[in-house]
Amino acid sequence: MKNIGFFLLTLLLLAATSCKKSDDSPTEQPRNVDKSANLQATGSSANDILSNNEFENLLIEIAYVEGFRPTTSAMTDFVDYLKRHTFKENIEVIYRPLPSSEKESLELQDIADLEAENRTAYNDDDTLAIYIYFADAPSDEDDEEDDLVTLGAVYRNTSMVIYESTVRRLASFSNLISTADVELSTLNHEFGHLFGLVNIGSAPVNDHEDSEALNHCNVEGCLMRAELQFTRSSGKNDLSSVAKDGLKSNCNLNGKSVLLMLENNAAKGNVDIPPLDAECILDLRANGGR
Repeated sequence: MKNIGFFLLTLLLLAATSCKKSDDSPTEQPRNVDKSANLQATGSSANDILSNNEFENLLIEIAYVEGFRPTTSAMTDFVDYLKRHTFKENIEVIYRPLPSSEKESLELQDIADLEAENRTAYNDDDTLAIYIYFADAPSDEDDEEDDLVTLGAVYRNTSMVIYESTVRRLASFSNLISTADVELSTLNHEFGHLFGLVNIGSAPVNDHEDSEALNHCNVEGCLMRAELQFTRSSGKNDLSSVAKDGLKSNCNLNGKSVLLMLENNAAKGNVDIPPLDAECILDLRANGGR
């Protein structure tokens, strides 16, 4: 009888231990992330970025090659720029250091491939996610003989690249302009395209699109002005590029033009980055922005 009691007690203890292990083990399965909403054409998420209709929060993932993290001052002013033109009050910035791609220059497809490999932030519930890659290699579109070096480009609705090595090299040529100045000009201009400017998601209330360089403004002094995209003396007025799978950049921001603009402003005693002009702001407000 004692043996039977001992046997039953042993079974009860084993059952209790088994239940406890089962309760402590994780029950949630890995959730599949739907990336499709972040892999659309540039400008297609303009209203979602500008308004709070679908997303109240903005998450910006800064993926940077180690040693090429953007300056704190540029990022602070960049977030202020976003709050000034959108209704997003909760903007979170996360930083992810990455190893170098070890490439001498980057094609648009290289950048898209790196995003597919390294991006972690995607739209989730009421949070819209943006991915910005700070590269240690220049664009393969650069042509210094024609005075063309690229600072940044947008290539999807929530994706952007900043050629940080080029930004730093260009800023080093000037005693008047800092790396943060060039970073901020590039970030603000390229994000203007994610806002849908000009005519790529936020329809113009009045016609102000440059006839020689689509998706850019023709108003003097505007951040989105077409002359920032290319150097007219070069004879080239189209710096958009297309990857092998059809992925397209609507803007490759020309570094020499940006540097000249910033130096001219600094020489006049105005060190501020050019703002969006009244026409661009009108377009943003018509599409849900401030």
